[in-house]
Amino acid sequence: MTALLKDFATAAVAVVEPETTALVVAQLMRQHHIGALVVVDALEKTRPIGIVTDRDLVLELMAEGLDSAVFTAGDIMSVDLVMATPEMDAADAVELMKINRVRRLVIANDEGQLVGIVTMEDVLSVFTRELASLTAGMAGARDREARERA
Repeated sequence: MTALLKDFATAAVAVVEPETTALVVAQLMRQHHIGALVVVDALEKTRPIGIVTDRDLVLELMAEGLDSAVFTAGDIMSVDLVMATPEMDAADAVELMKINRVRRLVIANDEGQLVGIVTMEDVLSVFTRELASLTAGMAGARDREARERA
């Protein structure tokens, strides 16, 4: 079975604009129980331009003792976004994550508009379900064979 990102990625993505303070970014992450926010263009609010992770907050600000009320999402965001398409296969997404050493892929449509986000945990969940299904099928085949030979 082929699992496409559009079938399991998170479509409701929390976003901020580059001018959003890092303090507000952290508060939004806490409020939504998430580890990353996609930064969107201030004019084209659906066009992703970066991503800020909880790790960015810790390494770029907290560890340096910088004021999170002064710095913005635009100051600390990763601008080298690793993008995926809704039609991308889960296995290809894993390969893209591995090559780029990221845990999240921002998903955009052909027009470059944000349509979702997928995490390594999302992909692992899909693979786990597929492996469980395969395991159940193999156990069923074993049980069928045992009944037929009895």
